[in-house]
Amino acid sequence: MMRLLFATAATLALSACNQADAPAAAAQSASVTETAPATMPVGDRVLLWGDTHVHSINSIDAFSSGTANADIDSAYRFARGIPVIFPRTGQKVQIDRPLDFLVMADHAVGLAVSSRIAANDPSIMEYPIAQRLRELLTEEGGRALTTAAMGQSNLTEEERAAFMRDMRSDEVMAGSWQGQIDAAERHNRPGEFTALIGWEWTFAPALRNMHRVVFTNAGGDVASQFLPLANYQTEGPEDLYAYFEQTRTRTGADFVAIPHNSNLSEGRMFELTDKNGDPFDAAYAELRNAWEPVVEITQYKGSSETHPALSPNDEFADFELRNMLLTGVPTDPLGGSYLRSALLRGMAEQSRIGVNPFQYGIIGASDSHTGFSSQEESNFLGKLGEDYLPKDRLGPDAVNIIFPSAQMSASGLAGVWADRNDRQSIFDAFRRREVYGTSGPRMSLRLFAGYGFAASDVERRDFAHHGYRMGVPMGGNLLPANGRVPQLAIRAVKDPEGANLDRVQVVKGWIGTDGEMHERIYNVAWSAGRSLRTDGSLPDVGNTVDLATARYTNSIGAAELATLWTDPDFDPAERAFYYVRVIEIPTPRHHLFDALALGIDPASIDITPTIQERAWSSPVWYNP
Repeated sequence: MMRLLFATAATLALSACNQADAPAAAAQSASVTETAPATMPVGDRVLLWGDTHVHSINSIDAFSSGTANADIDSAYRFARGIPVIFPRTGQKVQIDRPLDFLVMADHAVGLAVSSRIAANDPSIMEYPIAQRLRELLTEEGGRALTTAAMGQSNLTEEERAAFMRDMRSDEVMAGSWQGQIDAAERHNRPGEFTALIGWEWTFAPALRNMHRVVFTNAGGDVASQFLPLANYQTEGPEDLYAYFEQTRTRTGADFVAIPHNSNLSEGRMFELTDKNGDPFDAAYAELRNAWEPVVEITQYKGSSETHPALSPNDEFADFELRNMLLTGVPTDPLGGSYLRSALLRGMAEQSRIGVNPFQYGIIGASDSHTGFSSQEESNFLGKLGEDYLPKDRLGPDAVNIIFPSAQMSASGLAGVWADRNDRQSIFDAFRRREVYGTSGPRMSLRLFAGYGFAASDVERRDFAHHGYRMGVPMGGNLLPANGRVPQLAIRAVKDPEGANLDRVQVVKGWIGTDGEMHERIYNVAWSAGRSLRTDGSLPDVGNTVDLATARYTNSIGAAELATLWTDPDFDPAERAFYYVRVIEIPTPRHHLFDALALGIDPASIDITPTIQERAWSSPVWYNP
């Protein structure tokens, strides 16, 4: 059984606030900046922003709109900040700030088959079934070709057999894979922009989402020595891990796998049995821990942190939720679908078998199928080319698709603390989990955990350098307590082009001495004008959004929040994790912009017109 508790005011003596009536201990350990902050010191690592989950028309589902979505080179160019053409409309689009890295995660199943047929690639058109698929494309359009490529009913039995034999052959896959590699090599600029080579493993038993994005540290020469593993070649994640091990032994390439959209898995993503239905053992847990260091907490198709049914005392649990199957059929909220529950389950498994299978770091990504990594609510480019225009998303002409864009948000991004902007450095940051996710904004977030910090350390100009020396960064494991109490040194800085910050919270999960799972939310730093209530909650920051113009002001909130927090409820005998959640002030959600542009009353749309964007750090873990 899981018990959910809120901290009381008494247990929050070290919470950060700058109010005159706040506890003295809070004021001593807090730092709140109401004006624009100076550049945040980063010590010996740099903050890189990237998207590990973008699809081009080389993905069969992205090709369902025909050539309305971007080719792989346009996707890379857009991420690098270069103006490109949106294929459906012919207009120029450009990202406001270039990304530092990108993974083109086109599906291994059917990789580039549709786009190569559309381009009349002679190396694939030599197959009779490719010629038949070309006829479908010409006569009925991209959706018909995608339907055929995904195994639906518009091919005869003989044609279907030919498709399975020829379009899934190693020869066809090798040509498609080399195209992905060549594109990455064309756009990789070490020190400026990193193109990580990867794909998506699209495993979905009974349409329960078990997908993983995969990327490698390898360059093109090594990546050419293997083919990506597709879902139809596997029966579960164990097959993916075996492939990684075999390929690394043979070629030297290493891999990271990233589960995504656990919210669409109906509890399957973080279930506690293997593909055979057997409980985890230590060997399985070690494999999962090694190959899956991080998880995608947010993207266009919803957030996967937690659910109000699982965390009823978390007032921010109801954030961009889509609890359903890949078909759009609603499902019950289950612990196996959400990350916070998984983190708790992982510690419980560690107590049982000695290894934590779910020791996940946290990132955000987009899962864009337009080819364009789009995270701005004010300039959301949609999930697919067919829902790019405002009229496609709202009103009588809205496109009827499984994941309507009006119900999505323009999320998310990965923040990575890396030594350099290159493939190996970014890969290493993922492996050590020194990464975090945001719902789109580029907030800077540092977290160091240890035992010997002073309250003034959060003010240091060499904050990061000192943090590495005194403790462990996000993603790390705390040393044994030895009579001490864990401290978290936290600094969060607003996106320089975005909204102010509402608050910083610490989310703690632990396994009690009774073996039960618990979680608690602590408000630890917040902007001026508020004090904690007796139950540990905090009044709302306010709302400056003008629903008639879709504008807001930074007249509330803080530009920077920093605090040194000491766990007031620490028990050295209890296994625990801690992660930081940073909440922005309310800002306009993307459908509000669309509604106003179309002359639709926002009140007539059953979606909250504002959003409180956020960041989630990777956890740190304490093991007794």
